[in-house]
Amino acid sequence: MVMPNIGAFIAWGLITALFIEKGWLNSGGTGGLAANSWVAQIGGWGDFKDGGIVGPMITYLLPLLIGYTGGKNIYDVRGGVVGAIATMGVIAGTDIPMFMGAMIMGPLGGWTMKKIDAIWDGKIRPGFEMLVNNFSAGIWGMILALAGFFAMGPVVEAFSKAASQVVQFLVNHGLLPLTSILIEPAKILFLNNAINHGILTPLGTNEAVDKGKSILFLLEANPGPGLGLLLAFAIFGKGLAKGSAPGAAIIHFLGGIHEIYFPYVLMKPKLIAAVILGGMSGVFTNVLFGSGLRAPAAPGSIIAVLLQTANDSYVGVILSVIVATAVTFAVASLLLKTDRADDEGDLAAATAQMEANKGKKSSVASSLTGAAAGAGVATEGHSGSIHKIVFACDAGMGSSAMGASVLRRKVKAAGHDDVTVVNKAISTLSDEWDLVVTHQDLTDRARQRTGSAVHVSVDNFMNSPRYDEIVDLLGRTNGSETPAAVVTPTTVAAGSTSGARDGHTVTGHDDAPQGGVLHRDGIELSGRARTRDEAIEEAGRLLVVQGAVDDAYVASMHERERSVSTYMGNLLAIPHGTNEAKSSIRRTALSFVRYADPVDWNGSEVKFAVGIAGAGDDHLTLLASLAQVFLDEQQVARLEAATSPEEVQEILSTVQAQA
Repeated sequence: MVMPNIGAFIAWGLITALFIEKGWLNSGGTGGLAANSWVAQIGGWGDFKDGGIVGPMITYLLPLLIGYTGGKNIYDVRGGVVGAIATMGVIAGTDIPMFMGAMIMGPLGGWTMKKIDAIWDGKIRPGFEMLVNNFSAGIWGMILALAGFFAMGPVVEAFSKAASQVVQFLVNHGLLPLTSILIEPAKILFLNNAINHGILTPLGTNEAVDKGKSILFLLEANPGPGLGLLLAFAIFGKGLAKGSAPGAAIIHFLGGIHEIYFPYVLMKPKLIAAVILGGMSGVFTNVLFGSGLRAPAAPGSIIAVLLQTANDSYVGVILSVIVATAVTFAVASLLLKTDRADDEGDLAAATAQMEANKGKKSSVASSLTGAAAGAGVATEGHSGSIHKIVFACDAGMGSSAMGASVLRRKVKAAGHDDVTVVNKAISTLSDEWDLVVTHQDLTDRARQRTGSAVHVSVDNFMNSPRYDEIVDLLGRTNGSETPAAVVTPTTVAAGSTSGARDGHTVTGHDDAPQGGVLHRDGIELSGRARTRDEAIEEAGRLLVVQGAVDDAYVASMHERERSVSTYMGNLLAIPHGTNEAKSSIRRTALSFVRYADPVDWNGSEVKFAVGIAGAGDDHLTLLASLAQVFLDEQQVARLEAATSPEEVQEILSTVQAQA
């Protein structure tokens, strides 16, 4: 709720830094400008104490933005509007900036409005929709605003004041540095935004209103611990970690993207001691000098920190960064130099774990692993040519089938007719394969069963660049029998029918799609889901309605998504259950849901969710066809424009016939 509105916090912080009574344009509060000047009008001091911009922004604008965003996250714009109305109630019912109240009332307004709308969904007579929707939102918003004014506001105000007293107790007794014991590990686990913007920012903002600055804005945002850690790796690290650390340090310190150093700690967890001690020393320095920021520094760049530093705090803030860097560097260097481990640590695996903690793709992960990925597929542990490739996933009924179909076409088009590409569940693998392709979260499990194979990790099943690297590897190890430049469509089509139908193996495209697999009753062209979990539920319920699965299977679809994402790339996700849930499948079936507005699927956009229940392998041919559809922009456009379930079936059937 806070992160999308950080720009507003920065705007408020800059206005505060410039125009308040102790601001830059008032010569640090020494009377540099007259109290009735335009600076005083904007800052709301002197003769204009009740006016200005600073007070109204912190009292009304920022909480309302948070409340609106919270409601919108739950129930789109309608939820945001009701969330903002509800937030206004707690704002009016208190005399402090009501950030915590906004974080409660905003999502509450969106969630309750969504539940109320569900009561009469599909029951409103045509022509009365706008009347019912507008008045229901207005009436319910009024009720929540009154509840916020009389009930929630006083409760949250009391909690906020109690929390402020706890913080003041820690400051008065010199215990504030101990908060780093919780904050630094929480950052590594991606609880940093919850702690910083959910707790510290509201408390710090209240303190900044009264005192002009707050040390709380620096408890999590100090870039010193991360910089010290990365400098230690740059000097005393090994391999990829040592080579990538200098670039990561620049991104962290100047760009403010702290998550870039998290994989280094995940790779060697004992280094958490270094960042904790560095964080504690930085907080202690700020306590010693009484320094603080006027507003949150987001992102946590040294540039943002200095821009928000109070006029009397530059010495303390700069020293806190230097001291935190030095302490972290000293402790991390000692730990790295005395490390008895023979291996350098797997930075790529640590980066994948970091992204799993985050719940979506990291914008800076390529800075750590991109160089390695660009070098092509490594073949350590395997010698000789590659003829048997397996695409493995958890259940073997969906993701691997589509990925194998895409990779098989690329392999055949490159002229490697002696190479087979099949798909299987990881639990069925044995050490007989030359190359194994898996989702990055499953690679370690696959290595345990196929230790002598080449292993390739992907995060995009439809158009991963690793597929081209595999083809290049085949050219180096096997040689190309048919130059790719002279491969004809007939050659590709002929090649695409190779492969054995073995358990969960995807083979050719010579079978017609089964009408009972993708039935018209399982196709929904106007999906209502707003979130990933809602989309999974919607796709799963269509399978239940068709009588293909029990209710327990839908729960297993959510369980599957929590372990490994079913996002395929190119706007497509294929949610399906775990391997253990196959007993809940009555017959093979697919469901097809299209969304007008993309659903956020762990940071990627999804417009099509295809639910899968595979009792045997009769759905795999259609999945292979589906993969070819989503590699073709024209076919995707046809699916987006389809107006009936029969048209969707016809599009997939056409591709099937052409394959």
